[in-house]
Amino acid sequence: MGVEYAYRILGAVAILLIGFWMAKVVKTLMVRAMKHHKVDRTLVGFTATLLHVGLKIAVIIAALEALQVKTASFIAVLGAAGLAVGLALQGSLSNFAAGVLMIIFKPIKLGDFVEVNGVSGIVKEIGILTTELDTLDNKHAVVPNSNVMSNNIINYTYNDKRRVDLVAGISYGDDIDGARAAIEEALSEFDEILSDPKPDILVKAMADSSVNFDVRPWCKPADYWVVYYGVTEAIKKKFDERGITIPFPQRDVHLYEHTAG
Repeated sequence: MGVEYAYRILGAVAILLIGFWMAKVVKTLMVRAMKHHKVDRTLVGFTATLLHVGLKIAVIIAALEALQVKTASFIAVLGAAGLAVGLALQGSLSNFAAGVLMIIFKPIKLGDFVEVNGVSGIVKEIGILTTELDTLDNKHAVVPNSNVMSNNIINYTYNDKRRVDLVAGISYGDDIDGARAAIEEALSEFDEILSDPKPDILVKAMADSSVNFDVRPWCKPADYWVVYYGVTEAIKKKFDERGITIPFPQRDVHLYEHTAG
């Protein structure tokens, strides 16, 4: 009886060792195959992890069967425990479900510059429970997937073109056509600005202290900040060359002298 039980233990250990090794091999082969077919990296990681965990659970059940443990009751207990844990971890399950939806519908992908849940940054990782972003000032933000899917998502790099919105003001005494020509010269200095669509240079408003232009060039998303800051500086220099003034808010104060009557 003792020898038979020892054989069962050895068999169960062998099943665990070989089974875990096979699970790892299957996971590695599947990852290679999915990468070879250029499957999205997020989907690769998620599917590989899910498969690996599933195979390990199957190996553990097989090992228990080798020990002649009644796995039916074990599975029932495991299911009850899973229900209890699920109720205790509703937030995590919500994040898990949101992660699955993100992988299926792909509102964002790795490398996108996005704004989610009030955080803007480059997507570095889309995990089972959280999404990780690197902000432009090199901060690392971790956002729960449920917050990502339950809020508005702004994906700045989804389309291949992005408009840069700038405002340039001139004084009321300056020539509008001359100012428009100066802005056009400033825009022409940047190869990053696309010719199609053509940049807009429009008189936006006659404000309290200035006549304001809307300047709207288009560029690729990766060139946005180069165009934004570069064009702003170039317009200022072109205005200086042409003697065009950029007004600032000012107030006239009139003093009255009252004599005692």
